[in-house]
Amino acid sequence: MTTDTLITPSQIRQALQDGSEIALLDVREEAPFAEGHPLWAANLPSGRIELDAWRRIPRRDTVIAVYDNGEGLAEPAARALRALGYTRVHLLAGGLQGWKDAGLELFIDVNVPSKSFGEWLEAERHTPSLPAEEVQALIDGGADMVVLDARRWDEYQTMSIPTGVSVPGAELVLRAQALAPSPSTHIVVNCAGRTRSIVGTQSLVNAGLPHRITALRNGTIGWLLAGQRLDHGASRRAPEVTPAQRAQAAGRARAVADRAGVRRATAADLQRFAAEGQRTTYRFDVRTPEEYAAGHLPGFRHYAGGQLVQETDHAAPVRGARIVLADDDGVRANMSASWLAQMGWEAWVLDDAPGFTETGEPAPDHPALPAPVAGVSPATLAQWLRDDAQGTAVLDFTASASYVQRHIPGAWWLLRSQLPQALAAVPHARRYVVTCGTSLLARYAAQAVAQATGAEVFALDGGTQAWIAAGLPLEHGETRLASPRIDRYRRPYEGTDAPRSAMQAYLDWEFGLVEQLRRDGTHGFRVI
Repeated sequence: MTTDTLITPSQIRQALQDGSEIALLDVREEAPFAEGHPLWAANLPSGRIELDAWRRIPRRDTVIAVYDNGEGLAEPAARALRALGYTRVHLLAGGLQGWKDAGLELFIDVNVPSKSFGEWLEAERHTPSLPAEEVQALIDGGADMVVLDARRWDEYQTMSIPTGVSVPGAELVLRAQALAPSPSTHIVVNCAGRTRSIVGTQSLVNAGLPHRITALRNGTIGWLLAGQRLDHGASRRAPEVTPAQRAQAAGRARAVADRAGVRRATAADLQRFAAEGQRTTYRFDVRTPEEYAAGHLPGFRHYAGGQLVQETDHAAPVRGARIVLADDDGVRANMSASWLAQMGWEAWVLDDAPGFTETGEPAPDHPALPAPVAGVSPATLAQWLRDDAQGTAVLDFTASASYVQRHIPGAWWLLRSQLPQALAAVPHARRYVVTCGTSLLARYAAQAVAQATGAEVFALDGGTQAWIAAGLPLEHGETRLASPRIDRYRRPYEGTDAPRSAMQAYLDWEFGLVEQLRRDGTHGFRVI
């Protein structure tokens, strides 16, 4: 390591305070990342750099600071980024411990910028809320009210408030009046914890709806801690809006965006942004996945508006970048941009969309493989496993949750970032077959497997998805784990079996975020 590859904590902090573009990358897996990291750090696990870096950090001369916590991941990750064409890659001096030794704040959990913003917003605007017991009493009493769930559809289906309707965050201003046409109807907004219910409630308040609007205090966590029952598998969705409701919502959303300082973009601006070499521009379509798939603007990725605001660290790792949003109704982009602007982003809304002409998902842009990898069909692999099970080892690099759900019988699950340790746990074989969902990530790992084992290495054609499509046998559960399951942090509000102590500890942590933001001093939040 040479000193010119280092960047100090104070230099990073100054860049954040100045609004300069910088990507602070934690290259550990998500679980250790969630145990402590700087406020504006983005998690980019070292084993996924080839898959994710070009999409998440589009400009190759972005200033990048890479760190780990002494695991030996940062320097290989920096080399991998340089191999992908990034020219300004630095190592954080001292790693995470160096940040800590400099007296700077560490934040736990994930999506912390958005969660801390929600707490800052409530503290500044005193967003109205009701405890679970009072909302339950209103439901039991047949009050004139609607409960709007601001989470993703899959989260809503897992568990929801009785009578609750799924209206993901950016859809609230667009669809609330279709669900509550009378101004006398009480609107209650919920999420799993606090952030999306606070932001969703304040969205409706900021938009000037005449209703009584309150957040469900502490979301479904608060509901469970109050000993109340949740629904599971609900499927209530908001109805379509009328042209008059759409026009009124668009006017309200535009007024909020203007107050927040959102900028207006044209097609000519997009061309100008694309020609600039010194700025990063993210382009997001914030409508529903179905609308995006049916037709979207060239160059715009999909990110539903509510989740974009919730997951800014994942969607836009380059702090200080420009973000341009698009929709076809003038509501969802303006409301989402209003929150991004208040979070300190340079937020734009595209006003004269030239046409939603592309369909489906954009083709991914990935670097070439370091070396060609021989393929093997699912049928041939099945025969190898049947005739020579001891001589063939299957290595599965998919997400651990996907592996547990279903995998090829006998396959070992492992993390690419921990390949040497993982291979030590796998009995040596004459040949290895690498796979994941599509085998893309596995193909990037194949050369390292060959070098470490000295054996033949094949990639499963089409990955485990092709194996499943062929109707071949599957296993379930944690049958063969060669690496610890640290690739994903288990959220305390996730699923239906979180311990009460973990849920309460999560709420206590959220309550303390405002004071931690004040100590940190890099948030840049400005609430209207």
